[in-house]
Amino acid sequence: MTRVVTVGLVVLALSIVAYAQQREPPATSSTTAYVDAVGGMTLDEAIARALEQEPSLRASRAQTDVARGLREQASLHPNPALSISQQQQPSGSDNQTRIELLWPLDLFRKTGRVGVADREIEVAQHAAANRERTLASEVRTKYGEAMAAVRALSVTEQLLAATSRERTLITSRVEQDAAPPLDRDMLRVEVQRLDADRLLQSGVADRQLVELKRLLGMAADIPLRLRESLEELVRRDQPRSAADESRSMATRPDVLEAEARVRVGAAQVDRARREGRPDVSLFGMYMRMDAGFPQQGVSPTGGLEPIRSVFHYVSAGAMVTLPFQNRNQGAVAAAEADRVVANAQLEATRLTAQSEIAAARLRDQRARQALEAYSGNAIQLAQQNLDVIRQTYELGRGTLLDVLNEQRRFLDVERAYTDVLREAFEACQALRAALGEVR
Repeated sequence: MTRVVTVGLVVLALSIVAYAQQREPPATSSTTAYVDAVGGMTLDEAIARALEQEPSLRASRAQTDVARGLREQASLHPNPALSISQQQQPSGSDNQTRIELLWPLDLFRKTGRVGVADREIEVAQHAAANRERTLASEVRTKYGEAMAAVRALSVTEQLLAATSRERTLITSRVEQDAAPPLDRDMLRVEVQRLDADRLLQSGVADRQLVELKRLLGMAADIPLRLRESLEELVRRDQPRSAADESRSMATRPDVLEAEARVRVGAAQVDRARREGRPDVSLFGMYMRMDAGFPQQGVSPTGGLEPIRSVFHYVSAGAMVTLPFQNRNQGAVAAAEADRVVANAQLEATRLTAQSEIAAARLRDQRARQALEAYSGNAIQLAQQNLDVIRQTYELGRGTLLDVLNEQRRFLDVERAYTDVLREAFEACQALRAALGEVR
């Protein structure tokens, strides 16, 4: 009887030690390669860096400078044309020098060119703003995906560490003939399975982090650690009010860009019509002619002198371009068609914006409702259930299969919770992007 009690106390002591070890965090964790709670990059910092460094956004912004340059060029008048010619009589002394100046007045065309260039600047500005909106949304989504991968990796590592400690304990008990070898082998298989899962999830986290670096304008080999956890990201996002939807339709950059393209179409019609009107160019000419004959004539004094003189001519006039058959009617028709296309695209963009907002709103509502299902102590209860099953097994009242089944159930719950967190975060970011938010 005394020996039985002693064995029972030893088993109980080992169980308590094992349970305490299971509650301790793992000594080392690969998640430290992705997360730094102090010096890591926050989501807001990531968005700010992307808006400053991302190459495609810089290229989009440069298009505004291109449009401004074209606007400056459109405001300039055509240059005058100056021609100089010299004529010389072969085997003679006669020569002629001619200077001509042609000055286009550009009476009707400048206003049309400048109008189109001004509208093109608006399009470029709104296109850059829309790229900022989409880039910020991409950064938020990728940041959340990276943190979801890190969370899944952390859960797997915790289970792997606990299972490894339990395997060490069971191995010791098998050596003392206090547990069957089958339990040790089952735990060995479970450790290998969890280790394989850990490696796969580490690969997912690596890939997400590299893709995030691309959005931030960073090279793939530059170290990057994140600061905010997925839970923190979800907790700080507040639901948007329905009043935001009406305001967003008037401020979404893609809608503003489509409206600007309609104005570009109208300006192009005006420019095409102006180019079909008459135009006037002024011209002037000065000619110096030195000419004579091989004979001699009588001078006013009665003497003989060569018949030769220098003549100066000045002329001025205007040249009018008459749109007789070519009144630019083809260009006007094409510009009218472009304006119809721009109006149709504007309607399509507005419908797209409305559908995106409505779909994002519903997605956000459902994701928040799913998150509320975990708002109680579901995760804590799952952990508690696993701890109880482990203690029961350590006390000899259950089987190792019960522990493994409960452990996998706990892992499923944690992964499902991670999926819900990620969906809640991504749904909120999709709604923010649909409403036109950048920061």
